[in-house]
Amino acid sequence: MSNNSNDFITIYNQYKVMVYNVALHYLQNVEDAEEITQDVFVQIHNSLTSFNEKSSLKTWIYRITINKSLDFIKHKNSVKRFFIFGKKSENEKELESLSNFEHPGIDIVNKENAALLFSIINELTENQKTAFILSKLDGLSNPEISEIMNVSISSVESLIFRAKTTLKEKLSNKFENYRKK
Repeated sequence: MSNNSNDFITIYNQYKVMVYNVALHYLQNVEDAEEITQDVFVQIHNSLTSFNEKSSLKTWIYRITINKSLDFIKHKNSVKRFFIFGKKSENEKELESLSNFEHPGIDIVNKENAALLFSIINELTENQKTAFILSKLDGLSNPEISEIMNVSISSVESLIFRAKTTLKEKLSNKFENYRKK
């Protein structure tokens, strides 16, 4: 058992920053990213003995982190819809935190532009968003992304291309609207 504990501590120390950054790219909120990071490592700790090594440990951890992040977003969106259509929450901050953009890597001057960019990234399909984040924000290669997403390299290239095309189009439209005001 102590060997598993040592393995887990080593894994935690090696991957905690990566997990946190991936979660932060998806969620754009420090507290949410910290929560996902904790959830990911709880799952890793509980599943470490059943890890089958069909993929690399890094790929497995990326998959867990992405899935937890996407599930968190889906849950938050369903809570948001319930809040809008259901009974009024006793906690007014509940709705505020759902649309809060908070990314420590963005300075105040660029916060509005970054919030706009991330809002458009969040409109991408899940696969396009994942491929784009892993490529452009995490700097992974297409073969690495292919393994993480369990799709072909040509699919990754296509997803990234479509994501970039959509982002260019939507950003262009947003800035066109700003110029008209």
